[in-house]
Formats: sequence, C-alpha cells, structure tokens
Amino acid sequence: MNNINLTQAEKSYDFSQLHKGPGAFVIANPWDIGSARLLQGIGFKALATTSAGYALSLGRQDGSFSCEETFGHVRQIVDATSLPVSADLENGFGDSPETVAKTIRLAAEAGLVGASIDDTSGLKSVPIFDVGLATERIAAAVETAQALPFEFTLVARAENYLYGRPDLDDTLDRLQKFEAAGADVLYAPGLNDIASIRIVCSSLTAPVNVVIGLGEAQYSVGDYEAAGVRRISLGSTLSRVAYGALFRAGREIIEEGSFATALELAIPKEQLKLGY
Repeated sequence: MNNINLTQAEKSYDFSQLHKGPGAFVIANPWDIGSARLLQGIGFKALATTSAGYALSLGRQDGSFSCEETFGHVRQIVDATSLPVSADLENGFGDSPETVAKTIRLAAEAGLVGASIDDTSGLKSVPIFDVGLATERIAAAVETAQALPFEFTLVARAENYLYGRPDLDDTLDRLQKFEAAGADVLYAPGLNDIASIRIVCSSLTAPVNVVIGLGEAQYSVGDYEAAGVRRISLGSTLSRVAYGALFRAGREIIEEGSFATALELAIPKEQLKLGY
C-alpha cells in the first residue's frame, strides 16, 4: 500500500485540502477491511465509514451499535488503509454536548481525521433534537476538534429529510447555525433535488456534502459540482451494490440453475489484489 507511513496530521491535512477544491470530490464508504483496501486500490483519495453498510455486513439494524462497537470497526478501517478516514458517528452516542465532545476525542484517538455528528435523538416521538440543543452539541464537537493537534474535519448533519420532515427552511436554518458554531462541512442527507441542493450551497460558506443512493434522483459528479457541492459521499450504496450482486447471482442459481450472473459479476482474482 502507498504512503502507509503518513502520520495522522499529514492525513488530516490531505483530507482538509480535498474540501478546498477545486471542484467536488467523491469520498467512498467501505464497510469492512477488504472493501477499504479495494477502494484505495481503485484510486479513491479518502474514505468514510458507513453505519448502514457495516450493519448490513453483520445482519443488524442501522443505529444498533454501541460506541465501543463503532470504534472497534473504525480502528479496523483506519488500520486497513493509508488514506484519510472519516466516520459516521451518528448522534455522538448521547444527548449532551459533553458526551458528543467525548466522542470526538475518542474519534481522534482511533486514528480518524474527521467525523460527522447528526441531530437525531433516537426517540420515535421526537426524532430530531431541538435546534438549540442540536447547535450546542455541534459547538461542543467543534471546540474539542479545534483543540486537537491536527486538522479534524467536523461534519454537521441535519437529518430532517431522513425522518419525515422535508422542511427546507428548517434544514437550512439548522445548517446555518451549525456553520456559525464552527462546523467544517454541512450535510443534509435525503435532500435530493438539485434545485434545493443549489439553494443550500449558495446559502452557506462552508463546504456542502451530499450523499447519493437515497431516493430516485440521479445526478452526475458534474451536476453536483455545478450546484456548488464540494463533497459527494456514497453512503451505503457500494455495500448495497455488493449485496445486490450476491442476491442476483444466488437467486439465479437457485431458480434457474444458471451460473451466468455469478460468473459475469465476479471480479477477477488479480483485481482483488488492488490495495493489498
């Protein structure tokens, strides 16, 4: 593997620079050691964990992992690659700003150079934190990140669109408050239409992340770049691609007695060595 001896500070600098452009970059989301190494070998410049992809690989529900389990997984990905690695840390594993701050410290200790914190409460009755508390939590994460001896890229997520609250005004208000609190990157997963994405990008100064694979919208890197997006993440999409291929091939074998799809989709062994 290349650049295996890069320090955490060097990786963090490289990661920060990617967000400064020019244009947009794609950050890939591995779900295990093999996918992390393969994605590096393909040519991606940075990786981010996917809680949904990791859950899929273990046959569990997304959001069911403890802090300890999550950081065990994070360390596996960090140790598997020489690329900068960020992580989906969901709501920071607790409600209070103090808990979120502790989670960011643990992230740095695990070798991460970035992480996202969202505004979900975990409660079905009130799934999204009040904007005041949500902003306090991001401010605590920022304060902790900025005290680290390297550039830690803090991503603040507004989750309205994933929880049945397609309110662009409230989402934008949250993102603006998160930016004012010092977040390095802003993110509203589930916001899919390019017109709304363009509004968000033009209303913020910090880089904006979008995720592909949620909803039916299909845009290219160039489309997102033209809208002002700086970072494009793949979320659980690649893990679902892998499991989708497994499903298609397995079903064809059972139902038709044919191996055609399996042989068509199977990657050649020599390509599996990418990144190893």
